[in-house]
Amino acid sequence: MGRRKKWALLLGAVGWLVLATSHAGVIRDQRGNAVEPPTPAAATVLVPTGRGWGQRPVVRSAAAGNQDPGNSTTISPFISLAPGGKERGKPLDTSGAVSKGANGIDYHGGPLMLGETNLYFIWYGNWGGNTALNILADFAESLGGSPYYNINTTYRDGSNVNPSNSVSLAGASVDNYSRGSALDDADLKMIVSRAIGSGALPAETNAVYFVLTSADVNETSGFCTRHCGWHARGTIDGKNLKYAFVGNPDRCPGACATQTIGPNGNAGADAMASTIAHELAKTVTDPELSAWYDRRGRENADKCAWTFGSTYTTANGARANMRLGSRDYLIQQNWVNAKGGYCALSYP
Repeated sequence: MGRRKKWALLLGAVGWLVLATSHAGVIRDQRGNAVEPPTPAAATVLVPTGRGWGQRPVVRSAAAGNQDPGNSTTISPFISLAPGGKERGKPLDTSGAVSKGANGIDYHGGPLMLGETNLYFIWYGNWGGNTALNILADFAESLGGSPYYNINTTYRDGSNVNPSNSVSLAGASVDNYSRGSALDDADLKMIVSRAIGSGALPAETNAVYFVLTSADVNETSGFCTRHCGWHARGTIDGKNLKYAFVGNPDRCPGACATQTIGPNGNAGADAMASTIAHELAKTVTDPELSAWYDRRGRENADKCAWTFGSTYTTANGARANMRLGSRDYLIQQNWVNAKGGYCALSYP
């Protein structure tokens, strides 16, 4: 039985606020124009949150123990403190940890996802009769090997090894509101844990688990008001796993979708494809929020958020900028870590 048939059988104007931040951390004014945030003071270096914006590092004492930040959905990178006596600590010398890049983004010493990356979709809520199941499955199956996904190969780890241009949809499962219709960070991790614990999906360290929520589901940390998706990692089934949240923009089309008609006739699903690509690029190059980001805490795709490059008009009047497989998509650009750094839809 073919892969597409198996999936079919299994699954059957930004103006809501004066200032609003997207999943990519872009601030927009009342007219929807992107506005650059203030440049941090020279001494301020922000770290990524996985939600499109940077934050000041959280300082904790080494005496607190080796806490696993993956136990919470959004990882807060820590400045480690060496014992200083009298219950005080001093910052460890990490001057050699950051490799200043010449392309507008720096390497901070953390791991990347190398080799082939598997994707697992968890369809949460009510997706009955929604063409998103086929649109997004086709997108995931066509992304690997594309000039677009190849942008991620411009990033390397400390051993000079880069991610491969290989990603595939390895499985999917359905979750019928096991955590209700209002989800917080802990709920999202539990949804992934449940899919793995039930045997519906395997536990793989070189995979990304996407929780895709239907339009009637709210993600209470800021979906539709502060972000459209995010990525994280956590300890699940005893393993360090990477996962992401992407909500259906049909819940808030003015916030998380750029057009009312998508190239595949489903505005919500078409917008989700863009967010999936965005979060996947960040996860592969910065899975633990300790690898590639700039001094504002922006990861690679954050630097190009809501920019689409050259577009064309599809038969139904929607805009698109790439064709993958048999479908057209409108996908946000990604940051090329070469030639000084730039936003693009392909590499080379």
